Amino acid sequence: MSDNAPLLLHVCCAPCGGGCVERLLAEGRQVRLYYSNSNLASREEFDRRLDSVRLLARHFAVPLEIDPYDHAAYLACVAGLENEPERGRRCTRCFGFNLGRTALRATELGMNFTTTLTVSPHKDSAVVFAAGQVHPGFEAIDFKKRDGFLNSNRIARELGFYRQTFCGCEFSLRKGD
Repeated sequence: MSDNAPLLLHVCCAPCGGGCVERLLAEGRQVRLYYSNSNLASREEFDRRLDSVRLLARHFAVPLEIDPYDHAAYLACVAGLENEPERGRRCTRCFGFNLGRTALRATELGMNFTTTLTVSPHKDSAVVFAAGQVHPGFEAIDFKKRDGFLNSNRIARELGFYRQTFCGCEFSLRKGD
């Protein structure tokens, strides 16, 4: 597909998504958001983050699709890795889980896809890219570049997004990681 082809953007949360959406739109891309976060520890956290993702979609006037919350499927995916440290093998498997679900939807829509995960300084873009590149149509965009994280933080403050203090899974809440 061409560089101006419509793009399905996996959105982990609105604070990460703001700068990514702004950049893609400025580059002339048509963007559709895909909120896929069954890794989140509770339905309450899923819904709280989703409220801000809805604000993000409205602010930038882009369509939003919501992948149904299925925490049991996420837990099955990371089974045996519960005691891994943050940024370890469990996180790699989590990226693959969410990007795999996004890839399926992108294929159904006939779109390429990418993810907001690369904007965070807490995520290794190379690991995210490796998880995405096993799927056709993945575009490896490092949103940290060109002040992506700073722009995302600015937009999050301006629009009053909910700003979580942990990655989202119950395992990231452990002390000592």
